[in-house]
Amino acid sequence: MEEVRVFPLTCAVQNYAWGKNGLDSEVAKLVIGGDPLAVIEDGKPYAELWMGAHPKGDAQIKDNRIAQTTLGQWIAHFPACLGSKVKDTFQGQLPFLFKVLSVNTALSIQAHPNRELAARLHAQFPEHYPDNNHKPEMAIALTRFQGLCGFRPVEEILGFLKCVPEFRALVGNESAEELRSSMGDAVRTSQALKKCFTRMMNCEKKVFVDQLNMLVKRVTEEGAAGKDTSSSNGDLLLRLHSQYPGDIGCFSIYFLNYMVLDPGQAMFLGANEPHAYLYGDCIECMACSDNTVRAGLTPKYIDVNTLCEMLNYSPAPASSKIFPRVQDASDPCVSLYDPPVPDFTVMRIQVPASVKQYTVAPVDSASILLVIEGDATATSAAALSDVTLRRGTVLFVSANESVSLHITSPSGMHMFRACCLL
Repeated sequence: MEEVRVFPLTCAVQNYAWGKNGLDSEVAKLVIGGDPLAVIEDGKPYAELWMGAHPKGDAQIKDNRIAQTTLGQWIAHFPACLGSKVKDTFQGQLPFLFKVLSVNTALSIQAHPNRELAARLHAQFPEHYPDNNHKPEMAIALTRFQGLCGFRPVEEILGFLKCVPEFRALVGNESAEELRSSMGDAVRTSQALKKCFTRMMNCEKKVFVDQLNMLVKRVTEEGAAGKDTSSSNGDLLLRLHSQYPGDIGCFSIYFLNYMVLDPGQAMFLGANEPHAYLYGDCIECMACSDNTVRAGLTPKYIDVNTLCEMLNYSPAPASSKIFPRVQDASDPCVSLYDPPVPDFTVMRIQVPASVKQYTVAPVDSASILLVIEGDATATSAAALSDVTLRRGTVLFVSANESVSLHITSPSGMHMFRACCLL
């Protein structure tokens, strides 16, 4: 029988505690859209949808004419589906993991190692660092999305050191003064910033818990008295403290940029970039790895020394962390999020209501297509039968295959597609 090379997937859901519950979760809405028979439980968190072949969440193939049950098994049998360049560059593996995240409470402050550090950490501590790959990632907002990303401009950090005595107490006067006097010298600033952050992260628990309690009490009282607490970043502080009381990560808001992404905006998190997701729903694409170095806002293993050593201590404004989307030259419906790593590119496909026939163009890479909005019938020479696309459908498309859509929804289609453009 002729090989089927385009087929729908049933994807793994991760029910991590930080996820949004029940149908508040974009993940749950997509799951039930793609499979109306799926059962969504009200009080259960639906945190992540994994679309890919990662061993911890290998997608199931939704086509009973295919002998293999999972995407990972199928790619192992038919590695040519990856495209010849991708197959050779990434040793016959799908190089990316595509996700949807629905964040209700903050994820840990973390960074991901580069390849060299990942190999070293994996060799030394395989129980904490499960593979030897780097993990650059990109988040694209589906709803208004809040996060922390990268070190703030020094002026902002100095402002908090001045206005938040509890924060200054953890950093110490000497380090704070060093940061202030380093202004204008990028190398010295980076060293001083590292010293300040490392001092804070290595504070004795009793010291930082006492300071945090004092800060929370002060901000709460000022807020109750009708005072403006923005100079202490009061609202965010109280929210994080309510989620992770007594956690050193609550102080990270004075070091890291607070980001609010509108739907369609993205941030790219390269190696060693400190970040945390706080609230909202996003599409995420990353290199296929599970390596995370954590530093707070988490009950999980915290590796403070590795984190403080590895971070990129380059202060920059929040606006510089927004990753640009570029219009595709050949297709007005497509815009590209093309990060400075080879492992993945994400395309946003928005087909207007006036267009009823649309072709998903072939690329020289396996790709995964997710439908966010809209209905269509998909036909492809490589599918052997029509596939119904609706909100939540996930389609695997082998390299160099095109898919023709006959769009039936009145409002067009909104899709995201992950691939690897070498």
